[in-house]
Amino acid sequence: MSNKQKESALIVSQQCIAADIYSMWIQTEKIASLAVSGQFISMYTKDGSKLLPRPISLCEIEKEKKQIRVVYRVTGDGTGTQQFSKLSKGDRIDILGPLGNGFPVDEAAGRKAVLIGGGIGVPPMLELAKQMPGEKVMVMGYRDEQFLTEEFKRQGRLYIATENGSAGTKGNVMDAIAENALTAEIIYACGPSPMLRAIKQYAEENNIVCYVSMEERMACGIGACLACVCQSKEIDGHSHVHNKRVCKDGPVFLSTEVEI
Repeated sequence: MSNKQKESALIVSQQCIAADIYSMWIQTEKIASLAVSGQFISMYTKDGSKLLPRPISLCEIEKEKKQIRVVYRVTGDGTGTQQFSKLSKGDRIDILGPLGNGFPVDEAAGRKAVLIGGGIGVPPMLELAKQMPGEKVMVMGYRDEQFLTEEFKRQGRLYIATENGSAGTKGNVMDAIAENALTAEIIYACGPSPMLRAIKQYAEENNIVCYVSMEERMACGIGACLACVCQSKEIDGHSHVHNKRVCKDGPVFLSTEVEI
């Protein structure tokens, strides 16, 4: 039986934390108590012309307060994310969740973990960092303007890469790993496909266990429409081809399970 819930949830706060990046705290009835790091919610607009919700990763989960935090990028005029950005404290939003499978945190027990995020793949790594036991290092990559860095610093050692060299290593997350001679026994990563492809190759070359959270564009969010399939090594029992549904089977996969 699925644990996902649809709620009309109360917005506790919202603020712009970087250019086109918004942070929203949402009060929920059940979703916060059920959620784990790496999962996502579907957020619905009030616009009747936009029937499909937008999938947004969970950035933080406060189970005692029954609150969740999402940090998202506004992608353009008239988009669902732009409509979300106009909401404020006291407004309500329809959400469905928690969706997806989440990160296997227990796999890191006794291992040196490196958490890697890039772009809008940075936010879901924060709750993972909070839940991660033992030694961990975080590597976050940005185009230019940073966000959530203070929150990450409270969780352990943080290394930053920026494309324009405005902070940390100039380049991408792999450049930061090389520059700082970082090593890992297990890797967790979320970000754009080129980044995940490079991390997957690095992990395989160095015999490192690696989990990736994939950022495919989703439609239904519950595995019915097959809009977000990725190529897999195994045959999917639903579609009977070498596909996995990112929203239903993922978004987190062992890197050796999927083609990126």
